[in-house]
Amino acid sequence: MADQTRARRMSVRVREIVAAVLEHQVKDPRLGMVTVTEVRLTPDLREATVFYTVLGDDTAHTETAAALESAKGVVRSAIGRATGLKHTPSLTFIPDSVPEEARHIEEVLERARSADERVHAIAEHANPAGDPDPYRHPADEE
Repeated sequence: MADQTRARRMSVRVREIVAAVLEHQVKDPRLGMVTVTEVRLTPDLREATVFYTVLGDDTAHTETAAALESAKGVVRSAIGRATGLKHTPSLTFIPDSVPEEARHIEEVLERARSADERVHAIAEHANPAGDPDPYRHPADEE
């Protein structure tokens, strides 16, 4: 059983290896503009989950997923050669959902900003309800 520090160091190394292999060795035309965002290794270093993002539309996403699945053996053998681990970790490629979530948060924030601007514009031209001076003053006796 490896410690967490070694697993973190090894996951950074595996991320670099996967990115380099995808860029230089995998020649699949279905592979789009892929960015490897994170790799998570189990504490025993036997399974690696590779998170990636793809630039493009839904067809680019599906084609890239298929290309990554077909290139899994090449990537895994490169990891085994470069790391020298006794057991090369098995790979699972998962599309990273962070960009979509960030885009959704930005849309929600923009809607909130525009709603605030509308309320502010309405408030600038609003008149208070009731008298301008709502407090009672004693009658002036002369």
